[in-house]
Amino acid sequence: MQQIKILSVNISEKKGTIKVPVNTISLDNLGVEGDAHAGNWHRQVSLLGKESYDKMNTSIKHKLNFGEFAENITTEGFPLYTMKPLDRLVCGNIILEITQIGKKCHGSGCEIFKEAGDCVMPREGIFCRVIQGGVLAPGDILEYQPRLLNIQIVTLSDRASEGVYEDKSGPLLRELSEVFFASIHRGIKIQNTILPDNVEKIKACIKKLIQNKTTDIIFTTGGTGIGPHDYTPDAIKPLLDKEIPGIMELIRVKYGMQTPNALISRSIAGVAGKTLIYVLPGNPKAVKEYTDEIFKTIEHTIHMLYNIDSH
Repeated sequence: MQQIKILSVNISEKKGTIKVPVNTISLDNLGVEGDAHAGNWHRQVSLLGKESYDKMNTSIKHKLNFGEFAENITTEGFPLYTMKPLDRLVCGNIILEITQIGKKCHGSGCEIFKEAGDCVMPREGIFCRVIQGGVLAPGDILEYQPRLLNIQIVTLSDRASEGVYEDKSGPLLRELSEVFFASIHRGIKIQNTILPDNVEKIKACIKKLIQNKTTDIIFTTGGTGIGPHDYTPDAIKPLLDKEIPGIMELIRVKYGMQTPNALISRSIAGVAGKTLIYVLPGNPKAVKEYTDEIFKTIEHTIHMLYNIDSH
């Protein structure tokens, strides 16, 4: 695991002012005790690396002191801005969960921006919420723990489950997922499963994946038509807490205008607990078309599930 050294801990009692280095900070479920930015929101604790300070020190007349970018924690040893929301920083029992990378620039309202014509905090500062609190001080070490998304791909096909037909949609979906999540620098774990078109087996599999509370995304392929063995939407829909109809409506209309047969698909999408579920057709061409649209919204959807305001 990557280790990051804390160089300074800083507090400001009023918003819009620089923070002042202190000997220690105490973290609770609202953020840094005594800090103006503490509260019941997703940006409770701010961090900025010395590496970012070094960039600004070349373009500003005076030497910048830690806290001048209004960060609570100044670090050294790793580019914080390369992290992703839901990654974690851990020090002993303290757990910080990353919620945002960068922020809106205050522009002319920022003294550093007025002097240098630039400010690094909006690009390279990061924000966290406190999962578990405690006391931090200069010299403490934060351990960086990237969040890997757990993706389960379930192919529903009698013939594929019996070995008389090669599953093509499952491996394709795995490949498309790997390419997409690599493009947004998000680590993933993927597992493929093949089941027959059986309502009870489908329900049992999906229910188990939901209940283990470690599955972030479930993709199923197959069984979305109106044939005698097409049961997938019927088996999964009762397990959803909330349906997300817009994605599938868009896909059916978009591709149905080109190929009217696409309108017959009964694909659904929804949420069960903190698990996203997408029920896709079994045709590889359709899998590509569906994921082209789903991937555009999936990161924002995950943020919404975890109450991260990324608007």
